[in-house]
Amino acid sequence: MGAGWVAGVTRARALRNRCLGAEGIGEVAASPTLDDALRYLSATPYRHDVTPGVTPAEAQRAVSATLLWHLRILAGWQPASGADTVRALAAGFEISNTEHHVRALVPAPLRPGTGGLHPPPYRLGALAIAWKRLARTRTPSELRAALAASAWGDPGGDSAAAVATGMRVSAAVRLATAVPDAERWAAARLALLVGREVFVVGRRMPGVSARRAVRLLGSRAVDAGSYADFRTALPTTGRWLLEDIDEAADLWRAEARWWNAVERDGRELLRRSRFGPQPVVGAVALLSADAWRTRGALELASRGGGTGDWPVEVLRAPG
Repeated sequence: MGAGWVAGVTRARALRNRCLGAEGIGEVAASPTLDDALRYLSATPYRHDVTPGVTPAEAQRAVSATLLWHLRILAGWQPASGADTVRALAAGFEISNTEHHVRALVPAPLRPGTGGLHPPPYRLGALAIAWKRLARTRTPSELRAALAASAWGDPGGDSAAAVATGMRVSAAVRLATAVPDAERWAAARLALLVGREVFVVGRRMPGVSARRAVRLLGSRAVDAGSYADFRTALPTTGRWLLEDIDEAADLWRAEARWWNAVERDGRELLRRSRFGPQPVVGAVALLSADAWRTRGALELASRGGGTGDWPVEVLRAPG
């Protein structure tokens, strides 16, 4: 491996100390108020923009913004292929930006639950895929056309739901293709997305998104008429996440399981001694899982703190 990978992997390993860790996350979760949790975070790597007085949503978004900043730093130390790896792993930030953007394009009288303010977009820097072009669009149809002309591809519709689903399917397929070490995560996450959309929400996926999903899940799963048939037809790369979830209504249980697996796999990848993409993928996994748990802990603190059934699932660290 070249000198670029040496520097990139060295930076990846150094970023591990940016994680709050199980003990710190437990402290946040047990805080009796959100402001107490934020005061604790003010002395941690998540200290930026988490001053007391912000709302739970603002605090959680600040945690996500800190994660994005760490990923931008990590990408900046990588050779070109390593930066592409981090970009594929960080695609969720551009999806979030686009979801808020498309909702803002819908006239307020037509938008249910109006009145909330849209947060400023995440600053993606070199991790952007097509955000500058997407941000310039002024109508949902323009946004769909811009997506279709980009690496994201046509989402199959210009509604907020079609755009969100289409981008997530595209991101999963791209991740599995560009980052082989993350194929299992991508396939399982896509299985969860399709299961929720079709068998919980009851919304058929646009044809173009369904055809993309076939690349990871197979046509039998994507075309399944029942949740039981869907789960049975999934390939092994996606089935593990849903293996004991017998009812679609219980798919919420898969979220924590997915993050546990990402964290466990990430820890193993980061331990690899070679200079190459695996430790970089591992670092992104650990940073992302830590941020997810921290956001969950902030939600708990906003409700008075504690360790009830839901917190245990969120905060449990894999062995």
